[in-house]
Amino acid sequence: MSTTIRTEMNRAARAPAGARVGIPPRHIDFRVAADAPRYPFADNAVVTAFHAVLSGAFPPGERFFAESVRHFRERVTDEKLKAQVSGFMGQEAIHGREHERLNQYFTARGYDMRVPDRAVRFGLWLLERLPRSQQLACTTFMEHFTARLGQELLTDEAYTRTCDPEMLKLWQWHALEELEHKAVAYDVYETIGNRRIERVLAVPLVVAALLLPIVTSWAWLVIRDPRALRLREHWRGLKLLLGRQGFVTRIVPKMGVFSRADFHPARHDTRALVNEWRERLFGADGSLREQFRNREALAAG
Repeated sequence: MSTTIRTEMNRAARAPAGARVGIPPRHIDFRVAADAPRYPFADNAVVTAFHAVLSGAFPPGERFFAESVRHFRERVTDEKLKAQVSGFMGQEAIHGREHERLNQYFTARGYDMRVPDRAVRFGLWLLERLPRSQQLACTTFMEHFTARLGQELLTDEAYTRTCDPEMLKLWQWHALEELEHKAVAYDVYETIGNRRIERVLAVPLVVAALLLPIVTSWAWLVIRDPRALRLREHWRGLKLLLGRQGFVTRIVPKMGVFSRADFHPARHDTRALVNEWRERLFGADGSLREQFRNREALAAG
């Protein structure tokens, strides 16, 4: 991805425009403790490797999302949507930065984070060969997935109780912001025409380009883990993620609505959940209040 999109994302991360439309680019100062557990997710090698792969995928993925939206930004005339695009790009910039820091934590604990990074970059490179409008359609599908992933993370208490509370904060913050900006890419796509055939094609294109890189990266990290031979542990981790009531299993059936003619992200109302988690993370007693570095700047904007 070019340095242009990095520069524009970083500029948007400093702008207050998004805060005025409910998509504030919050600068959060996450620091993983030196004594953080080796397996902060379910004390399990499979589940922790799953989060490591997701974290590895986010920096290049966020830049792909932002670039696909930025390319059509000049065609946006609605002032509110312009501000939402600014907030979207700013949030994505900070997400990428914080996950790059988290990836350093995983690297220090023996995970070869070059594997998911390179694998996902290759998949995104394939998507970049598509027409620009198709790339944006693919982004809307991936944003639908990340929003559903975020909602699951914020509501599945049985799953989150297995996670290290400090490590979980970064993921909760990211999940909240995915819900805040979940409709932006789609609204930009509607501005340029929203061809349903492109949306329908987006699903197999994204799956073909990214599923295999992600799954093989995940398997590689698990195989190279010190607990690689603990088969019962692998079974427990797979059950938590992919079992009948698994964390990922509950998301997959909800992806099909994306191809419907009347689909729009806002049709699935998550405003109450967003308000709840804004208060839980950034309210007077919020768990991230002290780490929210640009609160005053956004309020002034």
